[in-house]
Amino acid sequence: QVDLVESGGGSVQPGGSLRLSCAASRDIFDFSNMGWHRQAPGKQRELVADLKDGGSTNYAPSVKGRFTISRDKSKNTLYLQMNGLKPEDTAVYYCNARGSYYTELRGREYWGQGTQVTVSS
Repeated sequence: QVDLVESGGGSVQPGGSLRLSCAASRDIFDFSNMGWHRQAPGKQRELVADLKDGGSTNYAPSVKGRFTISRDKSKNTLYLQMNGLKPEDTAVYYCNARGSYYTELRGREYWGQGTQVTVSS
């Protein structure tokens, strides 16, 4: 069983910053890929950013240059630093992890419960 617990969401004004955290219940290097997705009301869930076990990153064009994904292996935690927030960033943000081929988690995908981010003046 794998648990992913997000924290750090909240309400901010446009231009503000937030840092989301996703604490995993096991070594994050047991995952081949970890990332953040978001879902706004009435819209489909979309990828925001992801980070592969080798360290490469990928960002949605709408957040590139404003958001930064990172990890801390010692804390088994994934982060999303969000700067220059815009009202269109308002959504529930979900942490996602895919099991590494080299572990018993291969082929499995896990989701956190989500954390709300609201950007409004």
